[in-house]
Amino acid sequence: MALVLVADDDADIRDLVTFKLEGLGLETIAVEDGEAALAAIRERRPPVAILDIAMPGLSGIDVCRMVRADPAIADTLVLLLTARVQEQDVERGFAVGADDYVTKPFSPRELVSRVQTLLSRTRA
Repeated sequence: MALVLVADDDADIRDLVTFKLEGLGLETIAVEDGEAALAAIRERRPPVAILDIAMPGLSGIDVCRMVRADPAIADTLVLLLTARVQEQDVERGFAVGADDYVTKPFSPRELVSRVQTLLSRTRA
């Protein structure tokens, strides 16, 4: 069973995303801030991490940058899930190493499809 980290300070979004992923038979780790996300990635090594950009403490951008800088976890695929829709925000997300970028509000069906695509890359 594939493991996916979901990090978002909005409990409703965190619960919705984990519900949809678990409905596919995926195992999830749900955390509410960047520090907990980074700790969970280091400890549990999920192949995919969904990170909100605007979280207390470490942002999703910070976590993504730290993941890419750490050879032990650099292969974690990162999907940024955020309300930041400006072109420069998207560019910044990809510049720090994000593998995908989804803006809020989002389609749960589309998000699940994107996660499945990322997971298929980990098995290739």
